[in-house]
Amino acid sequence: MPTILFFLALLLLFILAVRVKVGFYRSSNVEAVASPVSRALAELVAIAGGIYLSLVLLVSFLKINLPEAIAIGKLAVDPLAVVALVIALLQPLVLGFWPRLKGR
Repeated sequence: MPTILFFLALLLLFILAVRVKVGFYRSSNVEAVASPVSRALAELVAIAGGIYLSLVLLVSFLKINLPEAIAIGKLAVDPLAVVALVIALLQPLVLGFWPRLKGR
């Protein structure tokens, strides 16, 4: 059951992040070659990859001992990859809400 909830939460974050990014691209005046959804997905993957590399370098530099995999239900995943993915999914949501919070 926790595995299903984890994946549902990730799926919800993914859908929200893609919708916010698509809205950003639709509101821009740049002539698009690719669809807004494909650009949003490519940017999310690029951001997650950059965050992952930064986390790997930080953990290596600080010599922090982390487990190679953590178990979420029956699935074993890289903890740094999960953290990078969650940060990359939360980033467009924070950027979308920031102007609204700043205007108050």
